[in-house]
This record gives sequence, C-alpha cells and structure tokens, in this order.
Amino acid sequence: MQAVFAQNALTPSGWQKDVLVELGDSGRISAVTANTRPHNGRTTQVPLLLPAMSNLHSHTFQRAMAGLAERRGPAGRDSFWTWREIMYRFLDLLSPDDIEAVAAFAFMEMQEAGFAAVAEFHYVHHQPGGTAYSDIGELSERIAAAANQTGIGLTLLPVLYRYGGVDQRPLQGGQRRFGNDLEQFQKLLVRAEDCVANLSADAHLGVAPHSLRAVGPDDLREAQAMRPDGPLHMHIAEQLPEIDEVSAAYGQRPVEWLLDNCPVDQRWCLIHCTHMTDEETANLAETGAVAGLCPVTEANLGDGIFNGPRYRQAGGRLGVGSDSNIRISVAEELRQLEYSQRLRDTARVVLAEHGQSCGRTLFDAALAGGAQALGRQSGAIAPGHWADMIALDQAGFVEGAYDDAPLDVWLFTGDNSAVRDVWSAGRHCVREGHHIEREAIAARYARALQKLMEQL
Repeated sequence: MQAVFAQNALTPSGWQKDVLVELGDSGRISAVTANTRPHNGRTTQVPLLLPAMSNLHSHTFQRAMAGLAERRGPAGRDSFWTWREIMYRFLDLLSPDDIEAVAAFAFMEMQEAGFAAVAEFHYVHHQPGGTAYSDIGELSERIAAAANQTGIGLTLLPVLYRYGGVDQRPLQGGQRRFGNDLEQFQKLLVRAEDCVANLSADAHLGVAPHSLRAVGPDDLREAQAMRPDGPLHMHIAEQLPEIDEVSAAYGQRPVEWLLDNCPVDQRWCLIHCTHMTDEETANLAETGAVAGLCPVTEANLGDGIFNGPRYRQAGGRLGVGSDSNIRISVAEELRQLEYSQRLRDTARVVLAEHGQSCGRTLFDAALAGGAQALGRQSGAIAPGHWADMIALDQAGFVEGAYDDAPLDVWLFTGDNSAVRDVWSAGRHCVREGHHIEREAIAARYARALQKLMEQL
C-alpha cells in the first residue's frame, strides 16, 4: 500500500496539517488522517498536497502546431477561421505514429502542469482524404496507447462530425479526416470502448457531437442515445459567425436552441459558451451542466470573454481545458479566466465573493466541474475518490499569511515549475517536477516533430 504524508493538505474539511493519505491497490484513496505521523514503508513526504484537477477539453494533435500559426496572413483580418484553415492543412501531414507521439507528449505536459486526467475530444479518425483505416478505431487506439504510456486518467470522447456547416454542406479538405455517418460512428464507438477497456479502471468513454454546425438535429438525438450514461461534450457559442449561421438556420441562437430542444443536464459539458445573452447564461446554469472554458486558447484565437460573474451568480458549474494545447498550464488557465474578467469589467477579484480567496474559488470550481465533466470520482482528497493529487513545492509561499495563500500565490504568480509530484488514480507519474517517462516520450515527440517540420 502506498501512502503520502503532507505537512499541509487541502481536504474537504479545509486545510489540515500533518496529513497521511493512504492509497489502495485500486488507485482510490482508502484513508485520510490529519495530525498524525508518517508510517514506515512506502510513504512519500511532501510539503503541500492538493486534489488534482481534470483537463476537460483537449485536442492533443494540435500540440505539434503550437506557435506555428502566429504569422499574420497576407490580407484581411486574422481570426479563428483563418487559424482553422492552417490547422486543417497541418493535420493532413499526421500519421498514426505521429498522433500517438504527440498525444503522449501533450499528456505528459498536462501531468507536469498539475492535471491528473483529461477528456480528449477526439475527432481525427481517418486517413488524409477521409478514407477509413482498415481498423476504424486505429486512432482511438493510438490515443489510448498514449494515455497508457503516460498514466494519465483518460475520458475518451469520440467526436461525431458529419457536415461542413449548418446547411449540411459536404466536408472539405482536412475536415474529411473527421467525418462519419451514424452507422460508421456507432462502429467507431464500439472500437473506442474496447480501447478504453484495455486501460486502467479509471478510464472512461463518452460521446461528443462536435457542434451545431457539424451535426444536424437528428444526429444530435442519435448521439445522445449511443452513450446514455456517459459524458456528452459539445462545442457551442464559440464564435459570432457560428451564432449568426445557427440563428439564420434554426431561428434561435445556439444555446437557446439547444436548451429548448435537448435534455441538457449534469452529464453535458458545453465547450466555450463564449457568446451568450444574460438569459442564456442563467438558463444554462440552471441545467447543472458544466461550462467547459479554455481561457488560454480562447485568448489565443480571439474568441471573446465568457460571462463569468453572471454565470457564477446563477450557480453555474465550470471547469477548464487546454483545448489547442498552445500552452498547457493549470495556473495559467485559471489566471487567464480571472484576468479576462478584470480587463472587461475594469475591476479586481471578479469571480470570488466578498472576503474569499480568488485562487481558492477558481480552484474549487474547476476541481468540481472537471470531475463532473469527465464522469470521474475525483476532485477531493477523500476516501473512495480516485487518488488524483498534486504536491506543490512550498518555495515562495508565505507561511501563515492566510489559509488559501498557497493557491493565490501559485495561481497568480507561479507556473508549472511549482508542480513537484502528481498522482493519477494512485499512479505516481510526476516526481520532483518531471514525468517518470519524460526522456522516452520527449525523444519520440522530437523525432515526429522534426519529420513534420520537414514536410511543411
């Protein structure tokens, strides 16, 4: 039996000292005892222990193009849509080996940043040009293999992507690697279930109809029924042209239409939700669904700013994801979320209530929202939960300043270097700041990236 002894730990009862956390062979926490001593045996001692967050939205393949779409185009205004064209051209170069190598590298970086688990919004299924591999689950298998190598907790979300727009025009260019009709998609889900079943017991499978521009109403209803008990994730209200297109076709804005036509509840995670009216914001909050925010990517793509204060006032649930993986960092996602609100409202400490720590508020919300979005019993150092935990280096923290100071210091002044150890369902994958498989994973990624750069 493993155990972790922390000088300070954040538990459901608040901050406690001299905490012994015992881990069962299943990867779950078996006992938590405060004001005690470390026992003999396999005990890792750390200064500061926190529950680890789940990354609720990732496209790992985009990690390989991080930084390569920052040159302004020759004419017009650069936008999400011009970035997307670059992304489509890039993904046509990716082989299954490349996709696995890049996914492993991104998963490793997530763990080194403090994420213990990830929801992979997996929509590259086929060969360049759209021809299916002989095994329709070839690329799902590669994502699972990357998760297995890194030890990250995986919720795999195969994406249903049928059309190039709300008018149901055919897929073009790079989009062809995404496309499946409903019959093919059902076969893909069966294979993806096999892939997940071969991983550890904390792995999970959901489903992801991509967006209202990529699936029709009938497709959306069918997709919901294919995994009735699993997480369901979907992009929505990310871009103003998307809202205009949906409004023209359906007579309603995307969130308005979705809430009127689908049984949105706690198993749903709606990604971005950037452009919502106050009424849509309040109505979404009432459903119990999670708003999946990706503040670093949303800033990079110029998406806009989420209406955080209104959503929080209505009791809305939220979590964060690394999305395009332009930069992978727990601290920077939460910092960007709060700072975007401050810039819009010309105010400080926007998302915390009076007298509360902003870091603690953001961290608690993202812990709970991420766990819900992944369908994962995590987000707390408590018996029965998966042992998803992060140990921070206490250097730079002010001892005794106030209880939540370590979170405020890390999230508003720190970076990934503060992350010392990470456990994913009890798997001690990051030690002294480095993933235990870093050398092999980074070498394989470097070879894949060099090959891709030669092809660009």
